[in-house]
Amino acid sequence: MSAAPKLKDVTQIAAQFSDAEWQTRVDLAACYRLVDMLGMGDGILNHISARVPGTHDEFLINPFGMMYEEITASSLLKVTLDGTVLYNPHEEYNLNLPGYVIHSAIHGARHDVACVLHTHTPAGMAVAALDCGLLPLNQTAMRFHGSVAYHDFEGVAVDVDERARLVADLGDNDVMILRNHGLLSVGTTIGEAFVNIARLEKACVTQLLTMSTNSKMRYPAQPVIDHTFQQLRRAPTPDKNGKFPPHGTREWPAYLRMLDRRDPSYRE
Repeated sequence: MSAAPKLKDVTQIAAQFSDAEWQTRVDLAACYRLVDMLGMGDGILNHISARVPGTHDEFLINPFGMMYEEITASSLLKVTLDGTVLYNPHEEYNLNLPGYVIHSAIHGARHDVACVLHTHTPAGMAVAALDCGLLPLNQTAMRFHGSVAYHDFEGVAVDVDERARLVADLGDNDVMILRNHGLLSVGTTIGEAFVNIARLEKACVTQLLTMSTNSKMRYPAQPVIDHTFQQLRRAPTPDKNGKFPPHGTREWPAYLRMLDRRDPSYRE
């Protein structure tokens, strides 16, 4: 196994941004790398965005044309809700319109959301094409039971008028299935949005495997499904203070350690 590449000195690059924005850039770049590592990428397509700390009208997003495995903290665009690009270090890459439409809609309406993550995985697109949507067939799926939003397909998301309907359909939910399209998650942190999409993806994969057996599917009793959802709304194990942290609080540092062992260049 080859050693991970040595991290460049990013002091001068990071000095262009506040400490809070630079940390968000590092975490968002890590999220891109992890989504790619877990097989949830789609070439140069799809987007993950993060609100610039301390603002309600600026967010960070990938330059259209870069692979997820290439994304670094300094490569991310800074964009306003009206589509003005405030920072772009690239000559050959710019903002992708569908990414702008979807992500600006949610950041503009949900000030509690720090990160928006959208995927086009085969499993996600398959479940998005089923009338039944996501089914409570296992514990992972029950994490989202009754709280999955759905948005009907309107074509490629380049019409800014669609933003109002996206936001209305999402409501205050953490995940949404875009019918005939893919999956979307949000979070109060980048780690929470990542964990939400990873678990939603696993639920979709498992549902398709279950349905492929052509056997009668077994559901727990409805009170058990409801109880499990309540248990999993937040991490089920309390921290040392007896509080139940948001999803991603424990997982995100562990994922970053894994990524740093393999390739820390996302931090550049």
